Amino acid sequence: MLIEALRQVPVFSKLQEDRLQWLSKVGKEAWLEPGELHRGEGSPADHVFVLLEGEIRIYQKVDEQEVVLTTYKPNELYGELPVLTGDEYLWASGRAVTHSYVFELPKDAFWQLLSSCSCVMTAILGTMARRMQDIQTLSQQREKLAALGTLAAGLAHEMNNPAAAVVRGARHLQDIFEELPCLSLKLNQQQMTPVQLEFLADLQCEVVKSAKTAPRLDPLRQSDREDEVNDWLDAHDVKDGWKLSSTLVSAGLDTAWLDTVATKVPPECLSDALTWISTALTGVGVLSEVEQGSSRISQLVKAIKDYSYMDQAPLQDVDVHEGLESTITILSYKLKTGVTVTREYDPNLPRLLAYGSELNQVWTNLIDNAIEAMNGQGEIWIRTWCEYDHVLVEIADNGPGIPRDIQPRIFEPFFTTKGVGQGTGLGLDVTYRIVSKHNGNISFISQPGDTRFQVRLPIGSQTA
Repeated sequence: MLIEALRQVPVFSKLQEDRLQWLSKVGKEAWLEPGELHRGEGSPADHVFVLLEGEIRIYQKVDEQEVVLTTYKPNELYGELPVLTGDEYLWASGRAVTHSYVFELPKDAFWQLLSSCSCVMTAILGTMARRMQDIQTLSQQREKLAALGTLAAGLAHEMNNPAAAVVRGARHLQDIFEELPCLSLKLNQQQMTPVQLEFLADLQCEVVKSAKTAPRLDPLRQSDREDEVNDWLDAHDVKDGWKLSSTLVSAGLDTAWLDTVATKVPPECLSDALTWISTALTGVGVLSEVEQGSSRISQLVKAIKDYSYMDQAPLQDVDVHEGLESTITILSYKLKTGVTVTREYDPNLPRLLAYGSELNQVWTNLIDNAIEAMNGQGEIWIRTWCEYDHVLVEIADNGPGIPRDIQPRIFEPFFTTKGVGQGTGLGLDVTYRIVSKHNGNISFISQPGDTRFQVRLPIGSQTA
């Protein structure tokens, strides 16, 4: 019965009876219940499988979620890619969708079958080529989506603070605008001459203008100045003077300025006048915070637009420095943990005709890898210069370096030094493919404390 089932598998359809007999003896059968795990990601790649009945779903786990790669139907062979590429462990997991009947062939027997049966070799190589292309395409798309998700999360975090500041400022301004008319009305009801009222109006305009350029004091000096102003306000019976001192000092005002005001304003009006001025200064400060917050949001939005080259054709006249800067802005949330970036840009670097968003993916992968290699603590150098008829971009870091024994495999598809489920091994493979698409090349040198990736892109050359 097993031999007859194997005969229905296209890969084995041309095998002689004795080879089918041999297959049935060296392999083993497995029956799976719906939902049962067949092999898990990270398991030894020591077998090739043939699904005889049922349905097997292949998936990878990403952030505790199962991402489906493909689903196999009866008479399909699978699991051969890790064996053929020499990987020790499986890239993905397999789970039965329905009651399934699987034939498991040890990898040594699989290699023996390939070497002795050219018909099997031909069929499997054709299947493998198509499957490798499908898996790479799917995995690359998933890699891009995962990177996009990470960048989106980082940008959301970056935007959260300025957005919160804008909302908080708007609410505070609403309170201030409700308070200022009442204070103004109260001052107008005081027994002050037109000259004194005019003095106060001019005074408010003056301090609001000077507050915008007031130097920022160090915390100790600020505290000492606030104590002096607070003592002055208490001595002159200013109501809630402790609430006003910080605002007045931040605006660059001191006791000498207060003495001048006291000579121009009646003592019974001094408290209301200073409260009115302090409230106006607070409003100016809040407006400045709102402006800074909205400006930061605007910068991030611009960086996203520049990074993705929105509203532009895929092939553009690209400024490499602009792409690098927008990438740094996008990744700024990762740099805040203790990474400094040193730029050494060639001011005469020519523009390139390139796929801008794809080049930005190259810079993202290289800079992000450098950050991770240093565990978020260290220094990155980004250098650009012209090398004959090429633009050269170098991204270096002072991390621990790439171990010498894995350096020859660093650009291989699916090769990763990360733990199971933490990396697909496609970041540098995608980077290599994008650079090659632009008729360029990428290389690296690495030793402890000095790792440099160099990307060379031809000037004025069409992309592949």
